[in-house]
Amino acid sequence: MSAGLLSDISIFVLALLVGFEVISKVPSTLHTPLMSASNAIHGIVFVGAMVTAAEAANAAGYVLAFLASAFAAMNVVGGFMVTDRMLQMFRQKPVPAKADDARKAT
Repeated sequence: MSAGLLSDISIFVLALLVGFEVISKVPSTLHTPLMSASNAIHGIVFVGAMVTAAEAANAAGYVLAFLASAFAAMNVVGGFMVTDRMLQMFRQKPVPAKADDARKAT
């Protein structure tokens, strides 16, 4: 195994451990803002996939760029849908008018 590959694997494993430790300490009230921030990161991934598509030189590169773009777009859209549903939980539901109030209004 080359020194560069060993270094890359070590950094990847450390990033996994630090990321897990940081995310596990987040209180539940901060999950919605964190989800929105991760959507922005996925947007950056989508831009990277488009840049990769522009640099593709053969069919395999085009296929991989398309798959990366598709998965990144699904992450962005799905993340915003989940965030919207989470925010709807905190909205107050409208109180229906009582039958007596409706008769008095007419």
